[in-house]
Amino acid sequence: MKLSLDEAWTLSVDILEGHGYSAAHAAAIARSVVAAQGDECHSHGLYRLIDCVRTLRHGGVDPRAVPEVIDQAPGVVRVDARGGCSLLAFETGREHLVEKARSYGVAVLAVNNAFHFSALWPEVESLAERGLVALAMTPSHAYVAPAGGRSPLMGTNPIAFSWPRPDGMPFTFDFATSVVARGEVELHRRAGKRIPEGWALDAEGRPTADPTAALAGALLPFGGHKGSVLSMMIELLAGPLIGDRLGHQTQPANGSGEGTPQHGEFLLALDPRSFLGPDAEARLQQAEALFEGVVVQGARLPSQRRHAARERSQAEGVAIPAELYDELVELRDGDGAQP
Repeated sequence: MKLSLDEAWTLSVDILEGHGYSAAHAAAIARSVVAAQGDECHSHGLYRLIDCVRTLRHGGVDPRAVPEVIDQAPGVVRVDARGGCSLLAFETGREHLVEKARSYGVAVLAVNNAFHFSALWPEVESLAERGLVALAMTPSHAYVAPAGGRSPLMGTNPIAFSWPRPDGMPFTFDFATSVVARGEVELHRRAGKRIPEGWALDAEGRPTADPTAALAGALLPFGGHKGSVLSMMIELLAGPLIGDRLGHQTQPANGSGEGTPQHGEFLLALDPRSFLGPDAEARLQQAEALFEGVVVQGARLPSQRRHAARERSQAEGVAIPAELYDELVELRDGDGAQP
């Protein structure tokens, strides 16, 4: 099913507002899922609207929460999402983070008590477009076994980085510290496809290629112990350091009302001009030699594919499976009853 970006936006906002999200939350979520879909990041695109509605129906998110900004310290701003979506909390705190980074050279934005489901690259990319170097990370629910373990303990725990470039789009990467994002396993299940070996374990701790068994078991960290300890670092920085939960202390919202899906997000912003003064432009240009060295070897920079997809989507729209489109239309045209 082909949709223009405007059609994808309208469908997203209609679904979210129809199920009780405030206009501010609906717009923040729509910006994220439409951007992900436009960059052909299917696991974080329009398909995520289903989970946004499901979480609301199960009482796992306050769809009308107003984030509170707290000036924590000279280089630290905190935003209490108050049980709302992390996307609106980030947008509420972003300008405060930018101002602090420019004033002090380095600043941190801590988001607390937030329902998080989204890709991180739009957040760090939006900061790089303001001339800042940015790093973001967040834990998720306990879906991943530690290297050598058999049971889920840590989240998929994504980390994202963005570097401003003098010309063109920022250099950006965003990846889960698990072998693959959990959404990719769910997309395989929905499509009736097996997953590759090495992605996951079943509930008994045995390797599996069955996506349903994987979702009931545990994903694996990428790179063995290296991905495992990187995931632990993310748990610590975006958990105890900012006064929030570890991944295994949360769980998805469910019909029993016992779910605790809220957790934290840690964002670091650095201002090259504070570090370098009048040399900032020359040093940013120096970094271009590294990027050029990658490209001339025939290799791909990590953000190239997404940026090419973005251009196509702006011209041609986005494609989603017909079954997903039907589900979304059903959500849009339903009675919109609150949980």
